[in-house]
This record gives sequence, C-alpha cells and structure tokens, in this order.
Amino acid sequence: MDWQRASATAQGRAIMAGLLDPVDLTEAYLDAARRHPYGRRIYARLTPERARSEAISAHDRAKDGLRRSLLDGVTLSWKDNIDSARTPTEAGSRLLEGRTPDADAAVLANATAAGAICLGKTHMTELAFSGLGLNPRTATPPNALDPALAPGGSSSGAAVSVALGLAAAAIGSDTGGSIRVPAAWNGLCGFKPTHGAVPDVGVVPLCRRFDVTGPIARNVEDCAELFALITASRAPDLRGAVPSGLNLLVLEGAPFDQIEQGPATAFEAAVDRLAQSGARISRAAPDIIPRMLDLSPTLFAPEAYALWRDQIEAAPELMHKPILERFRGGKAVSAPDYIAGWETLHRCRTEWAVTVAGFDAVILPTVPILPPDAERLTRDEDYFVHANLLTLRNTRIGNLLGLPAITLPTASPGCGIMAMGGAGGDLALLRTAAAMEQALA
Repeated sequence: MDWQRASATAQGRAIMAGLLDPVDLTEAYLDAARRHPYGRRIYARLTPERARSEAISAHDRAKDGLRRSLLDGVTLSWKDNIDSARTPTEAGSRLLEGRTPDADAAVLANATAAGAICLGKTHMTELAFSGLGLNPRTATPPNALDPALAPGGSSSGAAVSVALGLAAAAIGSDTGGSIRVPAAWNGLCGFKPTHGAVPDVGVVPLCRRFDVTGPIARNVEDCAELFALITASRAPDLRGAVPSGLNLLVLEGAPFDQIEQGPATAFEAAVDRLAQSGARISRAAPDIIPRMLDLSPTLFAPEAYALWRDQIEAAPELMHKPILERFRGGKAVSAPDYIAGWETLHRCRTEWAVTVAGFDAVILPTVPILPPDAERLTRDEDYFVHANLLTLRNTRIGNLLGLPAITLPTASPGCGIMAMGGAGGDLALLRTAAAMEQALA
C-alpha cells in the first residue's frame, strides 16, 4: 500500500496496529517533499528537526500503548499564516519576510499535544486575500491535476501538499473560500468550521470577523478527526451515517450565474446520485443570497485594509498589483456604510436560519468555474480580477452567513459539491457529509 497517499485516519489506525512507524513515514514525507520537482513551490519551508523529534516521540508512545489520539504520529502540513514557534511564518507576503513567532498558534499547539507531526509550512496567497492561489511574489504551487492551472487559494500549498502525497492532511484557513476552493480544484475534501468554533490565537488575520481555520484532507472522516484535533475536542461519531433520508436543499439562483458547463454538469450528476441513494432533494432560490452577496465589497476589504494599511503603504511595491488593489479597495468604504452593511448582514442571517430550518444541509457547486490558466492570470489583470470574484462567489456565502461548510469531490476532476449546515452545527454537518460521501463514492 502507498501509505503516503493513504488517508490520515488510515495511517493512524495502521500506527495503532503496529503496521506503520511514524519515524519511517515522516522520513518518507520529508524525502518526497525535498525530491519532488514542485516541492519548493508547495512548501515555503520544511521543519525536519521538529518533525523527526515529534515522530520519535510518537513512535515511543505507540510502542508503549500510550497514543494520545487516532492521529498520533500522523504528519500534517500547515498553511504559512499559522504561527509555528521559532519558524518563520510570513503569510505568503514579502511584507512579513523574516517574521518568526515565539510560540505555536493555538491550533498547532492543540494538534501537537494530540501527537500530530508538523512537517512544514505551505505556500499561500499574499496575506490570504485571493481565491486563485497565484503568488508571483513568493511561489505559486501547481494544481495537482494539471501544473499549468491555478491551484486555488489562499490555502494553495496546503491542498496541493495533500493531493500530491507530500502530507497526510493539511490545515488551512478560510475567509471567503480559501479552504474549500483549493480542496475542490485538487480533488479533496475541505471543511470550513463555523466562525468562532476554532481558536484563532496565533493565526495571522485577514478579516477577523470571517477568518476560520480548518482541515483539507482526503475524506470526511479525516476532516472530522482533524477538526477535533485542532479544537481539542471529541470527533463526531460518523458510524451509521447513510444518505437515505437526508433532507437536502439545492440553492439555486445566484450560485449558478455564469457557471461553466463542467461544474454545472458535475453538480447535477452528484445530486442525481444523492437522490438515487434515498436523499430528499428540494430546490429554492431565496432572494437573501443576492442581497447578501452585494454586501461583500462593503465588509471584507475595509477590515482587511484596516488591519494591514500601515505595512502595505510602507512598501506597496512588495505586493502583487491585483492583491494590492484589492486591499486598497477598502479605503473607499465609509464607516456608516460598513456598519449599515453589518446590520443588514445580521438580518440576512436571521432570515436565512428561518428559510432553511428543517434541512440537513444546503448544497451548491463549490466553485462555478474550473481552475483557470495560471500564466494568463499572471499577465492579464482584468482576467485575474474577474476570475477571482467568480471563484469565491459561492464559497463566500457560507462565510457571510457564519455557517460551517464542506466541499466533497465529484466524479469530475476539479469540481466539488458543497454542503452548508446550520451555524454551530459543525458535528451534524460532518455526519451529513459522511452520508453524502457514501452516495458520491
């Protein structure tokens, strides 16, 4: 068996059974990352000394029957906006070059306490403010399906490290879709928890009112176990989850505007399989969604620019122009408009909860377009802006509503189906996703 491409939970069970040694597995991943032709475009930096030390400890615990969790001894990659002690954490930006924190972020500390191994830090979009994964200032990871295509962002290296077998799973962050987009475009699962469900201490912020950390992995069980790992909580019991009887709402309307044929066809095929497996499918296009999406320019950029204005304006030449202009767009929003936008959003959230009450999940295409050509994105700024806005359109819905959301791969490469649950209903959504996964497998 190719253990480097096995799921994180399968590796954990193999370690428990004595079939797999964390030391051997860690060395294999480190060697693969060094040797891979795109390794330096995926990992901003490896942490070999830390990984080896943690692997030895995991080996000893397994030998003595003292494993701390199912994922004790399993290697993870970490997005480079998640602080790691005495290792540079630069958030994909030359503005933060050399920034080296003294302590691990809370999520990394939680994972380490449960026995997970930190393999290294992965490349990402500058300060996490793009859904495409393009970063001419540091490195652009290749799409795992086709190196010429954009990998999806901002957790680009995180997703690619898993898809190419250079980590068992990854931890990324999501402000408008930055976990789910790269997961979908690289054939993986990606889980965005409810905003506030995961500790954010030690995570470099973009928009604190929307940022949330979460896993990218090969299946739903991995996402569930990783969510428990980073929150120091118990994973949901996924046993017995079946698609028969699920009550699912297809979110029509805005999520299908300008959708490409590939994602549309893949989504409808996935919905058919869910229906054939016994799920009840309803469809609706509530006008909450376009009203809420119109708020996006008023809510995201002003907070992002407020957080990073001083660093940006001190050295704007260090930034990729489309990202710089996206940040600077926050200058044009007045304080009254920003506050009014949030008041409107709160009303939308209340209305949404009433509208979808009784459904196990709301489903929609994760991304309405396929991964675009990375070289064209680099040379054509107008195309970059258009593609970026469309890429994040569907995933942003979950962020605006403060919901947990998960993307699952479909039968068509690069196309995902997304399920959104109720705010605070992370464990219920993971169980629903596990049932959906059975139908889509």
